[in-house]
Amino acid sequence: MAKKSSYVCQSCGANYGKWSGQCADCGEWNTLVEAPNVAMPHHKKTSSKSTSKSTNYAGDSSAVMTLSHVGFSLETRMPTGLGEFDRVLGGGLVAGSVVLIGGDPGIGKSTILLQTAINMVSSDSLAGSALYITGEESLSQVAMRAVRLGLPTDRLRVLAETNVETICLALASEQPAVVVIDSIQTLFTDVIQSAPGGVAQIRESAAVLTRYAKQTGTAMFLVGHVTKEGALAGPRVLEHMVDTVLYFEGESDSRFRMIRAVKNRFGAVNELGIFGMTDTGLKEVANPSAIFLSRYEKPIAGSVVMVSREGTRPLLVEVQALVDDSQGQPRRMALGLDYQRLAMLLAVMHRHGGIHTSGQDVYVNVVGGVKVMETGSDLAVLLACASSIKEKPLPARLCVFGEVGLSGEIRPVPNGQERLKEAMKHGFTHAIIPKANAPKAGDKNFANIVIMAADRLDDALQRAFELVD
Repeated sequence: MAKKSSYVCQSCGANYGKWSGQCADCGEWNTLVEAPNVAMPHHKKTSSKSTSKSTNYAGDSSAVMTLSHVGFSLETRMPTGLGEFDRVLGGGLVAGSVVLIGGDPGIGKSTILLQTAINMVSSDSLAGSALYITGEESLSQVAMRAVRLGLPTDRLRVLAETNVETICLALASEQPAVVVIDSIQTLFTDVIQSAPGGVAQIRESAAVLTRYAKQTGTAMFLVGHVTKEGALAGPRVLEHMVDTVLYFEGESDSRFRMIRAVKNRFGAVNELGIFGMTDTGLKEVANPSAIFLSRYEKPIAGSVVMVSREGTRPLLVEVQALVDDSQGQPRRMALGLDYQRLAMLLAVMHRHGGIHTSGQDVYVNVVGGVKVMETGSDLAVLLACASSIKEKPLPARLCVFGEVGLSGEIRPVPNGQERLKEAMKHGFTHAIIPKANAPKAGDKNFANIVIMAADRLDDALQRAFELVD
């Protein structure tokens, strides 16, 4: 058999005959890695069609039919024992679903899945056993973690294995209702002749496990490593074949952890679950808004509280801005927000608000390490920057939300009244909101908060600083 080398993109799995700095398929740089490619004999090439009986990740083969003739059953949710984790999953774990969870090393991926597996197998809601398969740690390390967290160890089944074929035999023998694979990067299959962690190995191993989960109705968790940019390592097709993709957010040295759903076939996308890391594992935070709000003895310039919405829940978050004279080339830095959008908003404030930041450094930070994904933070960012420039603190009981357009208009955001109710629950007495989100006059549900509806940026700036003067 003749041997030759090919170059495989570690991001998307595309193959090339020679090395290139950029992958032409996915656009990523420096992801092509040389991989030996063995030409298969002629008789094996012709038999590949017969050995591949299924063409989808579910492992089903079906004929063309009308959608109304397709049989299905309503999904049943299995509680995980952690309310915040159930929220991120869309209300609980669905039988037959495959959940991929990624995050930085040491942030708590193995901890929360070990807690979940033990909680589910210890409750009466799970009709079956739970199997924890580790490829990174020994069984003694898993047992030590469970004892350290104060979890019962008498019902959880464990296995240390990295071969996919051996894992499938164990699954067929045990027939668990819930399986945890820690992690997908350590697995390998005998079908692919390459090292574990490569594009082909990850893709094929995940495909085999996904087919098993779909065919048997087993709920499966897959742990995935992340790159230094924070994205899941391995081919992007891994995210497409699973049902749910979860990411850990926040710093590993902080006591708070956040899990965000970036893909969910059974629930809302961008749903956020907030936990606190303790000596006994991850504990759900009962009042998430409180951890993102700083308490000052007196109001300070450059600080504004906005009402964000993460998934199905409103969340109070503090936005801080610092605008100072530049000592050279002006810098723009945003933590927890989109840097490009910050630059655009500063231009809008100059054109339509009469406040310019040319020749000044602008730093914006979202307190608590949370990443704000929505555009409803626009008005809060500009008010925080204006407060820092004018050195005038805004009232501590003022909250804002609203999207700012390029022509200076303040556009409405979804679920405006739910945001106002969340602000009232935490004692806020004033709110600057888009005019289209204002409740009807005389609505008694909002009698305890002064609502200032604005349709232009200059109007919102004027109303905000009238509260100070």
